[in-house]
Amino acid sequence: MTDSENDVETGASSDAAVETDAPDVLVLRNGTHGMPVEQYAAAIRDRLPGKTVALARTPADERVAIENARFVTGMTLDEGLLEAAENLEVFACAYAGTGHLPLDALEERNVTVTNASGVHGPNIGEHVLGSILRFTRRFHVGARQQRRREWRHYKAYELQGSTVTIVGLGAIGKAVCERLEPFGVETIGVRYTPEKGGPTDEVIGFEGEAFDEALARTDYLVLACPLTETTRGLIDHEAFTTVDPDAVLVNVARGPVVDTDALVGALRSNRIRGASLDVTDPEPLPEDHPLWTFGNVQITPHNAGHTPNYYERLADIVAENVRRVADEPNATLENQVRP
Repeated sequence: MTDSENDVETGASSDAAVETDAPDVLVLRNGTHGMPVEQYAAAIRDRLPGKTVALARTPADERVAIENARFVTGMTLDEGLLEAAENLEVFACAYAGTGHLPLDALEERNVTVTNASGVHGPNIGEHVLGSILRFTRRFHVGARQQRRREWRHYKAYELQGSTVTIVGLGAIGKAVCERLEPFGVETIGVRYTPEKGGPTDEVIGFEGEAFDEALARTDYLVLACPLTETTRGLIDHEAFTTVDPDAVLVNVARGPVVDTDALVGALRSNRIRGASLDVTDPEPLPEDHPLWTFGNVQITPHNAGHTPNYYERLADIVAENVRRVADEPNATLENQVRP
């Protein structure tokens, strides 16, 4: 056994050295949201008593451990590491998005890919609701006046009776809709297949007059969709011209869903009331970018996905799929995106 093999942490109830046998699950070393990846490995172990869960802590560990691993999970998997994965059958991506993965190479190797869809529903749903309430009651104005020690009334709004358009009805969009239900709002959902319906009062597609008409009567426009050819630049100059000038944009999708120059122009000309941006284009947002300077823009550093329960929810998905693979090698996995 090599020194690298000795460095890989494994075991169901305690850490032990990896022998020549492959672990049931290999966890790669990159964590997310500033949380130690050891927490992720521990959460999987808790759900799979009797299974071997290995955590590779260095690049060398990963290259050695992945050679015989059949089930691997992590934030990313580069092509170099994939080349060393001689027996890989499943890669459980620890992000909801998989566009950063070498998907073509994984498909050529017949590797099944799953994602973390659904993990972010509660926390991003709360982030969106908080953003909407912030602009509804204009807490940012109150905070500014508090810093100045000004006791002066200011105009506020009421969420009840508003129209909220949610672009994207996946796990996040559904979570947003659920949290809005008690507030007495009208909801419009936008999805690729509107005939499937959804949790909103009305469901439309991305194209045609229906989308423009929805923009025209929207008070809060929530973007919770993936970045695709259809959604890239979806909210452009024409969209900002169509949307009600008293509307607020909330983007928890991807920065390029919004045309940044068009957004800056809309803010400068008061064609929208404000924007809450958890994602931007470019990202990170440069220090000298004009979006930092607007008092009616809330910027968070792609932070809506942070939750202390991230690894716990993700481990539920991964553990279930490990069980499915063990029981039936060709079973369809939860959150399967490829093949």
